[in-house]
Amino acid sequence: MGCRHDQTPQECEHFAILRSLGGWFTPMKIVVLVKHVPDAASDRAFASDTTTDRAAVDCRLSELDEYAVEQALQVVEKAGEGEITYLTMGPEAAGEALRKSLSMGGDAGVHVIDDALHGSDALATSLVLAAALGKMEFDVVICGMASTDGTMSVVPTMLAERLGLPCLTWASSLSIDGPAVTIRRDDDDASTTITGTLPAVVSVTDQTGEARYPSFKGIMAAKKKPVTTWSLADLGIDPAQVGLSAAWSVVDSVTKRPARQAGTIVTDEGDGGVKIADYLASGKFI
Repeated sequence: MGCRHDQTPQECEHFAILRSLGGWFTPMKIVVLVKHVPDAASDRAFASDTTTDRAAVDCRLSELDEYAVEQALQVVEKAGEGEITYLTMGPEAAGEALRKSLSMGGDAGVHVIDDALHGSDALATSLVLAAALGKMEFDVVICGMASTDGTMSVVPTMLAERLGLPCLTWASSLSIDGPAVTIRRDDDDASTTITGTLPAVVSVTDQTGEARYPSFKGIMAAKKKPVTTWSLADLGIDPAQVGLSAAWSVVDSVTKRPARQAGTIVTDEGDGGVKIADYLASGKFI
């Protein structure tokens, strides 16, 4: 732990050996990726440019990112020390996701904000986040398994590829011991244990355990925790590489889903079964 992402594998291995011998130690540095998303319970719609109309609905910290926050806090609590920084990108309102995360715990936030980011797809998002992480020190990057608005689950892997780091995804449990990070991945057929070396990127699922609620003390403390803002210029990124015009996929048109119509009521007068069969046959269900 404590090995920076810009160090060579040989340097990382050397530092890991020194730490195992008790000759070198720095507190764990964790970066958690968080996103400000439209509330899943809201009546979401599209703007005129076919992107999600975020201004028209209530937004919040993505529920799936709360599990990433919780796992980072548990790692630090288990180790007895460590630093947690939250990283997000988006408009000014996205800072609310940082404050919510900081109210749960952690030390600082980083907000990448630039008008040119509007409409960025997963590829552009991973480009920006990788550049931001290039300016930070970390041992592990923890993400939710997906964002509740995009639900693509690809950014953690794209990010790891850009950074040249191991990527351990879909973790149902997470533990860190020295330079090793271990996850358990549960699926329908089996549970698999996977171990990688730090630094690494990890995504966690909603099976890792319920996230804590911010306390009043935590909410008040979050207001005083530092949040750094960076623009694309600060990251050395050409605005032409991000945004809606650079997206690899385009939404051509959007049509609002029609209102639900009243259903058909079948009155059973001894022939209910026949009526149901006739109805299913008329709809070509049978």
